[in-house]
Amino acid sequence: MSQPDPIELYYEIVDSPVGQLVLIASTEGLTAILFTDEGRDWRKDVPARFRGAELQRDIHNADLLATHRWLDRYFEGETLGASDFDGRIDAGGSDFQRRVWTELTAIPYGRTTHYGEIAQRVGDPGSSRAVGMANGQNPLPILWPCHRVIGKSGKLTGFGGGLWRKEKLLALEQGGRLF
Repeated sequence: MSQPDPIELYYEIVDSPVGQLVLIASTEGLTAILFTDEGRDWRKDVPARFRGAELQRDIHNADLLATHRWLDRYFEGETLGASDFDGRIDAGGSDFQRRVWTELTAIPYGRTTHYGEIAQRVGDPGSSRAVGMANGQNPLPILWPCHRVIGKSGKLTGFGGGLWRKEKLLALEQGGRLF
């Protein structure tokens, strides 16, 4: 029996006002937007379903180019949502995670919500913790705006990219400029 062809992933590293971002796409679409810090090996953060895949830098991949364009516009202050993204998406996730991630895209630009509200929206009011875990597994931060989810008290809570990035993203959306 022959081995399946190895999965190929394409990536590009882009500078942004919140540090370098690593954009990753499969042959099916955008799979991840990773925050990276100097000296940190971002390859450890590649989604688990792609661990062991071959990574190739590709500045011409259509889905990576679409992501880069969307991010440039976002960081210039355009009030963009996920519906303004014109690339393909290959994000995986469980049914519950996908429901939570879909709800993230419904949070209006410049607004915030809390985990309990998202739990209500996905039809499981007691699932605030599970919503938090799904939010933390969001493979496409910024595009799927998990930074807009805060604690019920209004306090900023965990963010995979670090709270300083969450603060900057929220400030941008509330009329601040990051440049």
